[in-house]
This record gives sequence, C-alpha cells and structure tokens, in this order.
Amino acid sequence: MTDHILIERPQTAPGVLVIRFNRPDKKNAITSAMYQTMTAALTEANADPNIRAIAFLGSENCFSAGNDMGDFLSYAMSCSREPPAAAIFIKALALCEKPMVSGVDGLAIGIGTTLNLHCDLTIASDRSLFKTPFVDLALVPEAASSLLAPKIMGHQRAFAMLAAGEGFGADAALAAGLVWKVVVPGAVEAETLKLATSLAAKPPQALKIARELVRGPRDEVLARIDEELVHFTAQLKSPEARAAFEAFMKR
Repeated sequence: MTDHILIERPQTAPGVLVIRFNRPDKKNAITSAMYQTMTAALTEANADPNIRAIAFLGSENCFSAGNDMGDFLSYAMSCSREPPAAAIFIKALALCEKPMVSGVDGLAIGIGTTLNLHCDLTIASDRSLFKTPFVDLALVPEAASSLLAPKIMGHQRAFAMLAAGEGFGADAALAAGLVWKVVVPGAVEAETLKLATSLAAKPPQALKIARELVRGPRDEVLARIDEELVHFTAQLKSPEARAAFEAFMKR
C-alpha cells in the first residue's frame, strides 16, 4: 500500500469510493505501488455491495502526469517477463462493475488521459490539458485507447491525440466527447462527487444493466488491451525507448 493513493469513503457522498492521486510533488506520476493500490481498491469495490460508484480525483491543477518515468526505466532495464503493474490495473479498470466518474483539474498525461476513456462521466476544469505523448517516448497507446478513442472521437481526433501527441484543452476534450462537463477549477471535486453520489443513489441492478448495455461487451476491449500490451512491452525494452526515457530523466 502507499499513501500516494488515498482511498476514501466520504460521509458526504454515501455509496461512493474515492480513489485520489496524492503525489503532488511529482505531479501525481504513478508508480507500481500506486497501481497496485488502485487495483486493490477496484477489486474491493466490485465485491462490496455498499460501494455503488467510484470517483477518481487528483490534486490541485494536476490529475496525473502519467507513469513514473523512473519506474518505466527500471522495468525497461530489467529482465522481468512479468506484466507491469500498470497492465494489471488497466484490466481491473476495464472489468470494473461499478459506475466510474473522474474529476480532472490541470494535467492529465498518458494514462492520466486514457483512464478517463473507461469512466462513464468525466468533469474537467477549464485549465485541464489532456495529452498522450506515447510515440514521443517511443511507446504505443495503452488501456485500449487505440480502440476506445476512435469510437468516441473519430479517427482524426484519436490519431491527433494518440499518435501525433497533440494536447487537448478542456473545450477540445468536451467537443471530442472525452469529458462530460467543463467547470471552473474550484468546482471539479464537488461536481464529480455530486455525479458519483447521484449514481450511487440509483437502483443498482437497473443501473448495472443500463451501463453494460451502453458500454457493450468487454471482450473486444480486453483483447485490445492484450494486443497493445504486446507492443507496449516490446517497445518499453527497446533501445529507442531507453534513450527517450533517459533524455526525459535528464530534463
């Protein structure tokens, strides 16, 4: 467990489990331990009937800067054949049975962006920036984003985000269908918890069925996660990725 991820059950939001990034000094960059804590929280939520909705939140002006580069570099230089903790979390995210919402204020980089593709509703502040610099780091899209983003945004916008590495401000993300609503920074958490609380108060079985109908079968999503992971893991250990990570660490 790590205190860089806070798991909360706010009394003011009955039925809601909050997963909060809490590493602001590192822009909420996600380590293996943080992924493991989030995976455990999602597993707990699936098994607990008292948890009826999940809310992801970050800190002021930063949702998450994505994967911790130090962790990435360590994995790239290792001989491990085990899937990275990020891959296990991503599958848990795709298989989560409870409605998920997210509140993004500021930076949402890499998985800080693609995580929201799995959420049912996302609130963003008007200063948010969604960006996936996968190719710039000699990597490839992950979290089934290569499947989900084109479905949500269309090819051109998805390619701009996932391959060209273009950043999307809040208004562009709203127009693309990546977020549900844009608010001022100070309202992100309250609006997100309001949404989650509203979902948690609905008849759970009816909401579960409606959500599954809207989302569709998970088989295709899980298959794309596996396909991306093959390429991602290979690229992660490639010379061009090591060079990109080392250059990043020297900034």
